[in-house]
Amino acid sequence: MTTHASGTFEVKLTPQDDRSQDSKPEDATLGRMTIDKQFHGDLEAVSKGQMLTAGTTVNGSAGYVAIERVSGTLHGRSGSFALQHSGVMTRGEPQLTITVVPDSGDGQLTGLAGKMTIKIADGKHSYDFEYTLPDTRS
Repeated sequence: MTTHASGTFEVKLTPQDDRSQDSKPEDATLGRMTIDKQFHGDLEAVSKGQMLTAGTTVNGSAGYVAIERVSGTLHGRSGSFALQHSGVMTRGEPQLTITVVPDSGDGQLTGLAGKMTIKIADGKHSYDFEYTLPDTRS
């Protein structure tokens, strides 16, 4: 059975100096950032992650990929899991997929599967998380 979780979150993105690539100062199209989040609502958790970005010369077009590890409680069940992000923006039109990494759940979140959507309105972030989880609680 599919369950929905929703709430808000704060996020802090910190740009990182990427010494792993031989880039020129004028090539500012590639970036790397750390992610720190605090989730509230049905998901009470913190997350840490890494993001890679690519910008373009066309205004409103870019892409990113990210992995984050979420630790806390989901509808009262404690554990952690990983989320994988894949996002593109084509001339201002966003497309974003955020999926639970298969078999990444632990603790009471073992077996978690699902997808998350993010909304940003007036500078505030919110999430909707559609997931399945085996009922292993006794």
